[in-house]
Amino acid sequence: MAAKDFIVAIELGSSKMTGIAGKKNLDGSIQVLAVVKEDSSSFIRKGVVYNIEKTAQCLTNIVKKLTAQLKTEITQVYVGIGGQSIRGVRNVITKDLPADTLVTQDMIIELMDSNRNMRYPDQEILDVAVQEYKVDAQYQTDPVGIQCTHLEGNFLNILQRKAFYKSLNNCFEMAEIGIAELYLAPLALADSVLTESEKRSGCALVDIGADTTTVSVYNKNILRHLAVIPLGSNNITKDIASLQMEEQDAEKMKLKYGCAFTDNNEIDNNMKYSIDSERQVECRKFIEIVEGRLEEIIENVWYQIPNDYYDKLLGGIILTGGGSNMKDIEKAFRNHTHIDKIRIAKFVTQTITSNIPEIKAKDGSMNTVLGLLAKGDINCAGNEIDPNGDLFAIRQSGTVNAEPRKVRQATETDPGVIRTEREKQLAEEEARRKKEEEDRIAREKAEAEAREKERLKKENSFWNKAFRGIKKFGKTMIEEEE
Repeated sequence: MAAKDFIVAIELGSSKMTGIAGKKNLDGSIQVLAVVKEDSSSFIRKGVVYNIEKTAQCLTNIVKKLTAQLKTEITQVYVGIGGQSIRGVRNVITKDLPADTLVTQDMIIELMDSNRNMRYPDQEILDVAVQEYKVDAQYQTDPVGIQCTHLEGNFLNILQRKAFYKSLNNCFEMAEIGIAELYLAPLALADSVLTESEKRSGCALVDIGADTTTVSVYNKNILRHLAVIPLGSNNITKDIASLQMEEQDAEKMKLKYGCAFTDNNEIDNNMKYSIDSERQVECRKFIEIVEGRLEEIIENVWYQIPNDYYDKLLGGIILTGGGSNMKDIEKAFRNHTHIDKIRIAKFVTQTITSNIPEIKAKDGSMNTVLGLLAKGDINCAGNEIDPNGDLFAIRQSGTVNAEPRKVRQATETDPGVIRTEREKQLAEEEARRKKEEEDRIAREKAEAEAREKERLKKENSFWNKAFRGIKKFGKTMIEEEE
């Protein structure tokens, strides 16, 4: 039976591109209906699209396979943005006010607009996380209604290289796949694996992927820092491959023997691990390679934690992603960061039902795409496909909601939601039309004021007054004669 109401999300990973379809139930749970994975290692590197044509073809394949499983057309999809070029940059916008001025919502919007209009060379502002506002000497999350003479907005701007942002949008245009929403993947992941207590008390979410490791720092329920490190579990595999073996053999050995921490006294110098029936590698050498690369990843993660938050991670460090499955990875993080509270998020906090093996595995590798699925609230189902196999002969399915959202302005988006390039263009056109209209009105007003000023000037001139005086005198003389 064809599905009539579902949400589709796609994650563009460095090793796999994943498409998922699921239905939200009335009790808030999500039933996963279909999962499709395609190898993406040849055209997506470190989470970034490098070959638009191949990426578009892969997207088309995923949508076709999901369509075949669901027996229903897919009208649009939710998409996660991540990858190496994503980073958070702090910015401060200030405004001096007359004494005892009450802060208004318009003032806050003005600060937000000024921040959004910041220009970074070759970078695009994807999203903004408001940190807090400084009202004179006090920090506030909502300063509206407070009197002050100095207002300061503190923002965390999430940036991505413009070229990568355009490439992603171009892939979906080339594949002719509608985008329901672009979403900042690390934020979708955080909302699905972190607890409110962890976000409030302060924590670092570390997503160890194939080619990248993403670090998100939270405190008081606010995203304080976001960075993507160009190192992941594949780097460990490549290092193991340096022991004169193929990468596929190195990957198998990593999964079988890899351990994040081994006590030196427990290493048997005479022990060897088998590569295959004919080749072996020394146990100590293997352990040193694995731990050496993992130590580098951990040190880079810790380096990304801002100094202000070293002592504020009361919620600890939460590990997730496929790379978090390595044995004793918690011990390795404790040893190098001296943070005792380490948790591995194997699965999302939402209630998920499915018989699909990839979902039932609960190994952290599906957490991001499930987080994207959970964010969806627009039906992505279109027309039901003809069961006789004629893709051109379709009949209407039940309720179809294929209409996209209205174009959002920069200050209207929800946290983590990114405007597509098309939305940006439409918003810029609307802003340009609005400014042109405002300029026209201002020009007409200025011209009217100038005409009025000129008229008054003429009326009050010496000759004009003299002429009016003579005219009045003449009128008086005539009236007296009568």
